[in-house]
Amino acid sequence: MQRLYDFLRRHPTGVDSFWAVMLFGFSLLWVAQVPEGPDDVIGALVVATFGLVVALRRRAPEKMLLLAVLLGVVQLLLDFPPNPADFAMLVIIYSVAAHDGPRWASRLALVGGACAASISQVRWPVENVSVAGQIFFTVVMSVPFVLAWVLGDSMRTRRAYLAQLEERAARLEREREAQSKVAVAAERARIARELHDVVAHNVSVMVVQADGAAYVLDTSPDLARQALETISSTGRQALAEMRRLLGILRTGEPEEAGEYVPQPDVQQIEDLVEQVRTAGLPVDFKVEGTPRRLPSGVELTAYRIVQEALTNTRKHGGPDVGASVRLTYFDDGLGLLVEDDGRGAAQEMYVDGGADGRGHGLIGMRERVGMVGGTLDAGPRPGGGFRISALLPLKPAH
Repeated sequence: MQRLYDFLRRHPTGVDSFWAVMLFGFSLLWVAQVPEGPDDVIGALVVATFGLVVALRRRAPEKMLLLAVLLGVVQLLLDFPPNPADFAMLVIIYSVAAHDGPRWASRLALVGGACAASISQVRWPVENVSVAGQIFFTVVMSVPFVLAWVLGDSMRTRRAYLAQLEERAARLEREREAQSKVAVAAERARIARELHDVVAHNVSVMVVQADGAAYVLDTSPDLARQALETISSTGRQALAEMRRLLGILRTGEPEEAGEYVPQPDVQQIEDLVEQVRTAGLPVDFKVEGTPRRLPSGVELTAYRIVQEALTNTRKHGGPDVGASVRLTYFDDGLGLLVEDDGRGAAQEMYVDGGADGRGHGLIGMRERVGMVGGTLDAGPRPGGGFRISALLPLKPAH
């Protein structure tokens, strides 16, 4: 018995066939025992066809509904009174209502089920019962058909609701994966910009100091030693920042978290300017307004803009170039102005990528400023040199 139960549970069509055979058997017994019943051959055909309706209700519910309606008409025409095989009408009404098929089939099942008891009562009225009793009997017999449709329609609605929930969960999962990919791409772009700024600035300082040390090595050993010390400290700083950036890509190494250095901020711009001065570039640095605490993103953006601007001034400004850095604290923003008196309009290589103006340096600046909601203006200065002006909005730090 257990094996039979497992088989029927795994094969719903087999379950339908089983109940169709059972219904056919009970209906044949009824036909044989009714003394003035229909012809045995006609009765066997009708109940067998009703059994077919039950057996195929899952495979072709709409067709089986039409077949059940046809069998009901045949019963009326042949005066074949209600019998156990009519239970197939309840089954097919439920099946059509629960099936995700055309709505006309569900409506036909509801209307047919609601009218079946009334038509049956008119064709085969109950004897020795008053009119009120016949009406009551008709209403009572209509209830199972309506309940079968309601149960089937509720099952269809519940199944559609669950399918909608599954589709929504799958869509949210896809959106979550897409957002994760976007976040990863943004983080990689940020790290690439950070590495570009670190390498470009520090290597530039080291190259300038190395050239200076080589030039004065024989004539002024003290200046050469000072230049080598600057190269050493700059290299250590570059390695520390690169270690921090690359450490972001590592996972499962919390013990190394203490090695990461903080992000550069506005306060370190003065140290940056001093480092550039040591490398041989005269820089005039001024702060106007009242310094205040800034959001970390604005702090880092301001530092990187100044770093990138001074690096490109050393690389492309030409000999005897000078620069100035102005930080202005407004009520609603931080202003940055970095200027140099280098080669003027010919300094188009300043963007660190070629004369086509598509270099990564200026592009990186614009991306950084855009991320904090600021504006950037960069281009040649009137009278020679290059100017970078940025306005970064100030928001209360949380």
